[in-house]
Amino acid sequence: MLSSTSSIEPLLKVTGLASGYGDVQVLWGIDLVVGRGEIVSIVGPNGAGKTTLLHTISGMIRSWHGSILFDGDDITRSTPDVVVKQRLIQVPEGRRLFPTLTVKDNLLLGAYSRNGSAEEMRRDLAFVYSIFPILAERSDQVATSMSGGEQQMCAIGRGIMARPKLLLIDELSLGLSPRAVEMLAESLIAINKGGIAILLVEQDVITAFELSHSAYVIESGRVRMSGLTSVLMEDSSVKAAYMGL
Repeated sequence: MLSSTSSIEPLLKVTGLASGYGDVQVLWGIDLVVGRGEIVSIVGPNGAGKTTLLHTISGMIRSWHGSILFDGDDITRSTPDVVVKQRLIQVPEGRRLFPTLTVKDNLLLGAYSRNGSAEEMRRDLAFVYSIFPILAERSDQVATSMSGGEQQMCAIGRGIMARPKLLLIDELSLGLSPRAVEMLAESLIAINKGGIAILLVEQDVITAFELSHSAYVIESGRVRMSGLTSVLMEDSSVKAAYMGL
């Protein structure tokens, strides 16, 4: 296994994590670190446990063993509402927007757990619109009437409205055109430059590696390889299995 050489202070540290559904174990001893200000990706085949890992970190699935430390606090047994208040926010696979609400209302619901002022809310909404100008143009449009790429922008914007320290993004590119994926990738870089760390699950390995500082390759619920993406991209087994090279 390759290991990351990053000396950045950890924001998220997962150690020995195991979880699953019912009696079926999906994750086996996962170790993972996201440093402050980093973009880290998780790649691997379908059914490898990538989404289960995000759900366990965010409290949607209870861990069986191991620990999850976020910003110095132990959130291993925390419920999703507590995790959200810690400012660890998940953008779910499939976007899951509220289908009868406008773009703006969907965005504002991302801030439901906050106690900020109206002025802070306006500033955060302006930041989202600066990242995704099309959402400002479609502000009063029903969110689910937009294209898939625009809906993904809205889902990410909704996450930003919670003022996250870390965004968990599940399958950024799923079902989207190459142009939409390119635009979203550029947006994630801008979001990250704004001070938000990102943990990205992505099946498009090349896109994931181009975006990320480091990455984890998960197979059958276990971390098979990890390290700096610049190193992983040159690994022959990664090239053969995930990059078609």
